[in-house]
Amino acid sequence: MGSDFYDPEARLSEMQINLPSPPNPVANYVNGVQVGNLVFLAGKGPRRADGTEMTGKVGVDYTIEEGYEAARLAAINQLAVLKAMLGNLNRVSRIVKVLGMVNCEPDFIEQPAVINGFSDLMVEVFGERGKHARSAVGMGSLPRGITVEVEVILEIEE
Repeated sequence: MGSDFYDPEARLSEMQINLPSPPNPVANYVNGVQVGNLVFLAGKGPRRADGTEMTGKVGVDYTIEEGYEAARLAAINQLAVLKAMLGNLNRVSRIVKVLGMVNCEPDFIEQPAVINGFSDLMVEVFGERGKHARSAVGMGSLPRGITVEVEVILEIEE
């Protein structure tokens, strides 16, 4: 495999990650919108394979490492949405921008360490194309009390 080898679908298989059915929107919106060659994904949280969600605050109910795993779950859910939208993740040419929101107390300051769970998975799956601009911020609460929510902008090949 040369450095130009690019096959996110094969990489997911190697990592033994099975994508779930994409989570349905919980309000009046859609999971993603394509504008030209950009795709804007709505925020997704840490929904487990059995449909339950991680709820609670990082730094109170969860450690930073558990928050990292929550962000990784959010990444898997976003990949499921993408796969449903695109048919094949190999169409992703670049993860452009990520906004990671962490449910935490006002004095919690390790949001980047938590959202690394999302970012690290993007790089594991997409390689250099998975590297992105990012914001990682704390929130006093998130919908349904979920632990993290992450939204993504990415570029695709037609």
